[in-house]
Amino acid sequence: MSKHERKITKIGNSYGITFPKELLKESGLSYGDDIKLELKNGEIVLSKKEEIRLPKGISADFFEVLERNTNKHKETIEELVDR
Repeated sequence: MSKHERKITKIGNSYGITFPKELLKESGLSYGDDIKLELKNGEIVLSKKEEIRLPKGISADFFEVLERNTNKHKETIEELVDR
């Protein structure tokens, strides 16, 4: 296990840190990977975002279309739940 220290820097209106190439290589992360940040017991845990595998026949935009239609018909769906 390697240890590195970094300083939080300002990037536009956000803050960021840089990662040494060796650390990324050891962790299996690389430029362009999607990551997940979680706060657990007061510590920030960074991990590679899990890739969701969709069943055959479901397009990549399925969840976007589902969310858009759910929001569009939210009132009707809520009334059906109450029946």
